Amino acid sequence: MTQEEFLTTSQEETEALGRRLGALLGPGDFLALRGDLGGGKTCFTRGVVQAVAPESAHLVASPTFAIMNHYPGRLPVYHFDFYRMASEDDIADLGFMDYLYGEGVCIAEWSERLENLLPADHLRITFQYAGDDRRRISVEARGAGPEILLSRLREAYTE
Repeated sequence: MTQEEFLTTSQEETEALGRRLGALLGPGDFLALRGDLGGGKTCFTRGVVQAVAPESAHLVASPTFAIMNHYPGRLPVYHFDFYRMASEDDIADLGFMDYLYGEGVCIAEWSERLENLLPADHLRITFQYAGDDRRRISVEARGAGPEILLSRLREAYTE
């Protein structure tokens, strides 16, 4: 398990980090986002979608009430928000598992609500306030594929 920490100082930088990661993603990749309300999860997701499905980037919004938003593009993006979900059973009943290991990218906000449903290989991304508009974003790779993604993200971020 490898972990890398990134510090962003604005919404634009948080989106830019998402774009860098999005440019590296492929079919079946899973991003497990966690952090407080207003922590930057949806902003980061907007950046990912800008890279993966740019024609849908203007549609990115928190799917809190819809549970899942679908953004078509070179790879479809399935953006879940489990904030209002009470249990893993509720999440499984929604058909969440049907989206895993597919041809698209899955992004799950409030992923701590589905610990036992998370795929073995995923990136766990934690957002923390670091004062004002700053965010500390920790990216933890779980599995061989995510290890490679994190290594490539680290390289892209330092360029």
